[in-house]
Amino acid sequence: MHTDRERCVRAVRSKDARFDGWFFTAVLTTRVYCRPSCPVVPPKPGNMTFYPSAAACQQAGFRACKRCRPDTSPGSPEWNRRADLVARAMRLIADGVVDREGVPGLATRLGYSTRQIERQLLAELGAGPLALARAQRAQTARLLIETTALPMAEIAFAAGFSSIRTFNDTVREVFALAPGELRSRLPKGNTPAATPGALTLRLPFRTPLNPDNLFGHLAATAVPGVEEWRDGAYRRTLRLPYGHGIVTLTPRPDHIACRLTLGDLRDLPVAISRCRRMLDLDADPVAIDDQLRTDPLLAPLVGKAPGRRVPRTVDEAEFAVRAVLGQQVSTAAARTHAARLVTAHGDPVDDPEGGLTHVFPTPGALAAADPESLAMPRTRRTTVTTLVRRLADGTLHLGPESDWPETRARLLALPGFGPWTADVIAMRALGDPDAFLPTDLGIRRAARELGLPSTPAALTARAAAWRPWRAYAVQYLWATDSHPINFLPA
Repeated sequence: MHTDRERCVRAVRSKDARFDGWFFTAVLTTRVYCRPSCPVVPPKPGNMTFYPSAAACQQAGFRACKRCRPDTSPGSPEWNRRADLVARAMRLIADGVVDREGVPGLATRLGYSTRQIERQLLAELGAGPLALARAQRAQTARLLIETTALPMAEIAFAAGFSSIRTFNDTVREVFALAPGELRSRLPKGNTPAATPGALTLRLPFRTPLNPDNLFGHLAATAVPGVEEWRDGAYRRTLRLPYGHGIVTLTPRPDHIACRLTLGDLRDLPVAISRCRRMLDLDADPVAIDDQLRTDPLLAPLVGKAPGRRVPRTVDEAEFAVRAVLGQQVSTAAARTHAARLVTAHGDPVDDPEGGLTHVFPTPGALAAADPESLAMPRTRRTTVTTLVRRLADGTLHLGPESDWPETRARLLALPGFGPWTADVIAMRALGDPDAFLPTDLGIRRAARELGLPSTPAALTARAAAWRPWRAYAVQYLWATDSHPINFLPA
């Protein structure tokens, strides 16, 4: 979008928050870059230039605006909508792969050369993978400076910087303030938390956001010991690259309140990225709902409760196992099966608030389990054991970099995997916004009630007009039922 100058200027003049994260405005006279909704008086059009990423702005010598804090805007919805090389690379960079494995590790995961990845990212985003990871480290550093009382040296290494000098130079360059000055600018009374590893922050999103089906689904399907709904918040354990964590997510009118307890602060950017993906916070609900409203039978559902998101996951392999456990059984039965696996094979965690006891078991732990210990029908047992073996040995990989059509085909080749299981994994684990479930009983029942075709073939044909947002249409169709997944718990 940043190449459409006239459209960008209109968005800046109208201070349209919907475009935050789509592009960034760099002001040539002040050398500051802003989000489109920056509250200051817009500069003259001749003094504006536009970039597709904060990293590109920083590489061009611009510093972040102190008023609108463009580094904290929602991510571009492009990386949720697309499955090409650039989108998959951006999802991996957000997951911290460059910091942990370097650009060669990123290239290996994507199956391309480092030169090809550099070329594609530079062409579309104006910055390579190292610059994009650097921008993410700067944002992480700012979060730690403002939300913890940690010494600056600890923050530097927790944010992923290789030295304190690099940390100081980067913070000064990006924010035009030294790390100590950033902390001193906090309002009185906003004293950073002193508890190591405990952070409270806000996760921004594009409005509208309907929390009912989003948190309702996560709460209704919560696995005991791993997830819970408590005091108006969804809580769950996290398996992260450097350790375990616990997150508490509370819906608010203009943000999601997030409280993280981490065993290792280096996991902060990964934890934030995974929570944002789970809650689908980088979606563009206006564009999605506008497309779905073009169908006169869907329009009333969208108008009644706009802004539905797709409830996703923080762990793709975990969700795949749970999807198999949920085949042809009730939600309660699926939770019971999953809870047994967690108790027998999950890693224990210490929850200061009580309630959460384990992290969901890894595919390797499940693959090593005695198949006869799985209390389920033999065919389902074969499906589970085959899935976890493939995940454990690497012949099947589910992650933010997964190619959606290729992975769906690999899943369908496994015994016991039909279209419903493959598509629900594509929708909720892989993040495919166009995944569709025409054989789902709830979808077919909703279709009949609305006057839509109810046979899978006919419904799929009708749903072609909803593309590329059919996964969101599923949420609106599901919402016609009285199932607990559609309502915030009391």
